[in-house]
This record gives sequence, C-alpha cells and structure tokens, in this order.
Amino acid sequence: MSNVTVIGAQWGDEGKGKIVDWLSNQADIVLRFQGGNNAGHTIVVKKKKIALSLIPSGIIRKNTLSIIGNGVVVNPLALLEEIDKLKKLGLKISPKNLIVSESATIIFSFHRNIDKIRESRKGPNKIGTTGRGIGPAYEDKIGRRAIRFGDLKNKKSLEEKVKNILDYHNIILSGLKSKLLSFDETIKEINSFKKKILAYVQRTSPILRKAKVERKKILFEGAQGILLDVDHGTYPYVTSSNTVPSNASTGSGISIKQIGYILGIVKAYTTRVGSGPFPSELKCVIGKKLGTIGNEFGTVTGRERRCGWFDAIIVKHSIEVSGMDGIALTKLDVLDSFEEIKICIGYKLDGKKIDYFPYSESEQKKLEPIYETHKGWMESTQRARSWSELPALAIKFIRRIEEVLETPVSILSTSPRREDTILVKNPFND
Repeated sequence: MSNVTVIGAQWGDEGKGKIVDWLSNQADIVLRFQGGNNAGHTIVVKKKKIALSLIPSGIIRKNTLSIIGNGVVVNPLALLEEIDKLKKLGLKISPKNLIVSESATIIFSFHRNIDKIRESRKGPNKIGTTGRGIGPAYEDKIGRRAIRFGDLKNKKSLEEKVKNILDYHNIILSGLKSKLLSFDETIKEINSFKKKILAYVQRTSPILRKAKVERKKILFEGAQGILLDVDHGTYPYVTSSNTVPSNASTGSGISIKQIGYILGIVKAYTTRVGSGPFPSELKCVIGKKLGTIGNEFGTVTGRERRCGWFDAIIVKHSIEVSGMDGIALTKLDVLDSFEEIKICIGYKLDGKKIDYFPYSESEQKKLEPIYETHKGWMESTQRARSWSELPALAIKFIRRIEEVLETPVSILSTSPRREDTILVKNPFND
C-alpha cells in the first residue's frame, strides 16, 4: 500500500476537502503539511455541511489520526475555536485523534494586524490576502524569529523570544508611526491559549517513524493550489508557502520517498479568489452562472470567486512542476446545464500562439485564451455511480482533458456528497 499526497492543481478551491475526506476512509493518518487558516474545506456528510480550516479532513473519520504538521502556521485561538465548533456538531476531538507538531509556527494577533495594514492599501498591486496573518507569520519563520509551539514549554526562553520578535516588528511600526506591540499584551494572549493548546502538542517524528515501520497509510493534505505556490505560482499573487507535493516532506518531516502517489485535484472549470492574472476568466453571464451553480464562495472568507472555463495550460504547468500521478476531476456536475463547454488549449501573447504558461507577471496579464468548443451533455451526471453510467458527451469531455493533460483521471466527483464519487483507480493501491 502506498501513501497518498493530495494537492490542488489550480488556484485552490478545487474540492480537496471532499476528496481527502473520501480517501481518509482508507488512511490511518491524515497530515496537513502547509498553509494556515486562510484556506478551508467544506465537506457534506449526510446532508450536513462541515467546514474545516486548520484541522485535517481525517478528523471526521473514526480511528484516523489527524496531524497538523510543522509546515503549517497555526493561530491557536482559531484552532481552539474550530475544535469547539466541531465538538458541537458531535465530533469527538481529543489529543488521541488530533496532534499539533511542536515545530509548527504560531500566528499571533499582531500578525493579523500587520497583514490587514498591508492589505488596506489601494492600487493594482494589492495581493488580495485573507488578512489572517499567514504571510507575516511565514516571514517571521524564515527570518528565524518565529515562536513555535514547543517554545511554550519554557517560560524564560519564551519571554526572550517574545521580546525578540516584538523588537523587530516595533522598529518597522515605529517608522510607520503605528501603535507599537506590547510585551504584556502578547504574554496575556499566550496565557489565554497555552494550557489548552499544549494538550495537543507533541513531537510528530516518532509517530511518523512508527507509522512507517508498521506500514500504516498516510494521507498528506495540502492547502490552496500549485498556482498559488510562492515559487511556481502567479507570483506575487500567491500564498506565502510552497504548495507543491514535495513540501509534504518538508512540512511533515518524512522522507521525500514516502509521499507516495501524487493526486492533483482539478476542477472541471477554473476559479480564482483575490487579485492576479486569470486568462480564462469569464466576466459575463456565463461566468456568473458557473459561480452560482458551483456555489463559488470562499469557505473561510465568503468572498465571491472569479470563474472561467477549464484552462488546460495552467493545469499542465502544475502537472509538470509536481509530478502528478493522476487527477481527481471535481464539480463535473456544474457543467450539466451548459449547451457549449470550452477548454483553453493555448494562448496568444503579443499576437503569437504559445502552449505554455509564462512566469513573467507582465506576460501573464496579456494572455488571450485559445479555446476549443465541446457540445454539452445537458443531463445530470450526479446519478452516475460508475463510468459507464455517465452521459456519452461527458465521457468525451473527460477523455479530452486526459488527452490534453497527458494524465489519467483517477477519481471523478459529481457533487459535494461522498456518495457522488466514481473511483477509476485507487491511489492507495498504486
């Protein structure tokens, strides 16, 4: 049995939550390896919507251990609030089924405030972050001044680290003539969550080492999508971490050889939240229709997503930088009522045809999509429980996507519900 790493192949919001939840039924451990509470998953179980932000989707499954890895930046207050909400929905959550890596970085209130100060600026270069403090927290991590959960165990060392991080930010805030950060207020914030959160904090390396020896199955769960990767996405309109599957190793502490089957989640059309280039965006009634049928609003922020036709070029880019073994094609049902469906198979750049996604921001903004048009199937795909039960034109559309991407469809999803899933190839059996 192989481990499985699940990543988004577009700009996030591809439906990873449902796929991870569906696969977690076969997993012993589900591990979140990057991002923060700026991303979310909505899972539908027995007609009940369950929104997850920091906690891995495996928490819904009995006998499955959920781990928040060292690559995640964690707002402790947000995590405790999420735990309480899930408990009220009847889920049992304790240190027996949820663990936070002691090496994970803490997001404080001042990180969120700094994020909001930056995002309050106007102009064409606005990134469009969620204001959750993710970027500033990752900056502190890379700047080697971050406070990690393991630091909470030693009061003297913790206080020294708090002084160090506040000194850094106060120099900048002083120059901006903004209110300075308070040592006492920061310590008070820490004390408000310290005891509760430390119950979940552990060293994760022994757990993962034991899992390897016992040949347990691990499902690695990423947030956002590859086009939001800080190195390989539409920079600077990206997130602050690496979303590529290799970060499953870095963000968990396991060998790169153990990340297993790489499954890319791909929506049957394209969406994006926030600013940045979007070649196949539809600023018309068709785009509005996609958004309305697909309920394209952010799980965390409620922001309306920009919508467009399926862009094969950006997904091919994601496949190339990630080494995907297969894709899970989601939200096919959203296209059920379209008489014509288009696939972007190339671009025009300054009047010339290209078949790649350029890294230059100025070039990305000038891209004009080249489409091929497909006849819509105009019937429900949600009734299908096997490949053969799908409409013929829907199968033709899927086969064309496989052909253009040169990557097979392993899983097909036709609604947010667990039961509306068609398995073509089980990633855990690879």
